[in-house]
Amino acid sequence: MSLKIRKATAKDASAILDLIRGIAEYEKLTHQVEATEERILRNMFGDIPYAHCHLAYWGDQLAGYAVYFYNFSTFLAKPGLYLEDLFVIPELRGKGIGKALLLSAAREAKARDCGRMEWIALDWNTPAHEFYFSLGAEMLEEWKLFRATGEALRKLGSV
Repeated sequence: MSLKIRKATAKDASAILDLIRGIAEYEKLTHQVEATEERILRNMFGDIPYAHCHLAYWGDQLAGYAVYFYNFSTFLAKPGLYLEDLFVIPELRGKGIGKALLLSAAREAKARDCGRMEWIALDWNTPAHEFYFSLGAEMLEEWKLFRATGEALRKLGSV
């Protein structure tokens, strides 16, 4: 079989949604998925694309995806690339697909002269941790992620 990676287009919204559901199931977070095809179309392929996606195919089979967006490092005064999702369907793991997807995002970061590429992994996901370490990534233990969603975000936006 051959591996192909390509940038997603609006025609891929349904496939992207399926992969979002797949990663949510793996991470035991299906109860948090509110994504719809319409939201994917508007926010990834609309006038202002907030995120980008690479799709991986193993032969003709959709195998996984990488979703990323750009942020900015004030310390470096350069853009950064944040990898939001990296997912390979379970039956195709171990074939180098995840590594190829991560490297495709890294090439985007390099092409945009990003100062860094960052992502997070759940604390229990030791296979992901080991994979990232094997690629030379380091875990930043001293940083803690903060998040405001739902009502908390509405309150913050109203202050």
